[in-house]
Amino acid sequence: MIPEEWLRFAPRPKELTGEDKWNVFLSYRSVNRGWVLNLYDVLTELGFKVFLDQYVLKSGDTLIEVLQNGLAASQSGVLIWSNAASESEWVKKEYYYLLTRATNNPDFCFVPVRIDRAPLPGFADIKIFIDFSEYPDGPNGGDLLRLLHGIVGSPLSPEAVRFAFEQDEAAGIEAAKISAAVRNNRPERLLQLFNDGGLPWKTTAALACKSAEGLTKLGYNDEAIEVLDKTEKLFPKAIRLKQLKALALARRGQHNDLNDAQDILGELYALNHLDPETLGIYGRSWMDRYKKSGDLKDLRESRNLYELGFTKTPSDYYTGINAASKSIFLGENEKGGLLASKVEAIVGKEAVPGDYWKTATVAETLLIQKKFKEAAHMYQSAVDIAPAETASHQSTWNQAKILMEKLQPSEQEYNDIKNAFKTLPGFTEI
Repeated sequence: MIPEEWLRFAPRPKELTGEDKWNVFLSYRSVNRGWVLNLYDVLTELGFKVFLDQYVLKSGDTLIEVLQNGLAASQSGVLIWSNAASESEWVKKEYYYLLTRATNNPDFCFVPVRIDRAPLPGFADIKIFIDFSEYPDGPNGGDLLRLLHGIVGSPLSPEAVRFAFEQDEAAGIEAAKISAAVRNNRPERLLQLFNDGGLPWKTTAALACKSAEGLTKLGYNDEAIEVLDKTEKLFPKAIRLKQLKALALARRGQHNDLNDAQDILGELYALNHLDPETLGIYGRSWMDRYKKSGDLKDLRESRNLYELGFTKTPSDYYTGINAASKSIFLGENEKGGLLASKVEAIVGKEAVPGDYWKTATVAETLLIQKKFKEAAHMYQSAVDIAPAETASHQSTWNQAKILMEKLQPSEQEYNDIKNAFKTLPGFTEI
């Protein structure tokens, strides 16, 4: 439960009347879905009925029609602006639609937010943005309180303003501590921060998710699951917690972990939570099952889930590259190559400073194209970006190794790629 100390400043959702079906409509670019999921979780925890396209769309629906109907039946709209959104004509169109609706209907509340350092667009001059650039992992602090008041159209009291400023500082400091602990390979520090807690940890699940994700990256899956289990008791409706727990279970791979992970993901799938995170982790779990069973039906199910995620969200390179790789595993090289080329159009051909997974994806597109020398260099660049994230390195190497069994590089080319992962435990045996 969100602490009463914070709730006393948070407004309640307005009653749904007439043709209204939603308290708030979320407009965003798919690459920002992780941030949006944390916002979705805290809004639903507070009782808001939220329109999020991936959780409303059904097979056969027309995207534009569903979005237009959702906007028309919402009391308010939140537009998430970022570097990625700045490239989207669709997000710009939604901005104008939301602004027009707010202009024509004084009861409709429109709140644009910025979640990174993207320059504000020229058309934003006529609307005040809430700046979440200090919260890259999800909304928190005083700005979350300001957002909630914006959604219901009520001003903050002087007391709430003071409280909001205090929470801004506290949440920013905690997020920086988590980032430092991951960078410095300090899992015990992540657990200490979680256990010490404080109000920013209890307001939303965002800090706990960031901490658990860091533990998983560092290979401490037991500890990540412990953090997620404890946090889920406070935020039982949070989707992101369930996704991260399934991922940690799949990575740990003990006893009944794979079944437990698939139970979580299968339930999310059945409830129409068909976002790339759910579909990507679900696809990974079927790949894990294939490694145990050797049954090609399991491998095909893995590929199909990744491909579904990429089809629904063509800008999501994670599901795209996995759909490509699993197609290679299935012997469908032409399809794998086509998917890899689509991914390359998203991620480019150069290392991405500060982004391990995107750089590793660039490497994998090069590998699938049999550009082995370039792939080896790019894998090394990825490892250098996040040297402490050995669990991520192991996952990347496992995929590269299976790909090379199919792509048949020379012994020297194989060893060049293998050497990028020389910091892994037991390197001489891998």
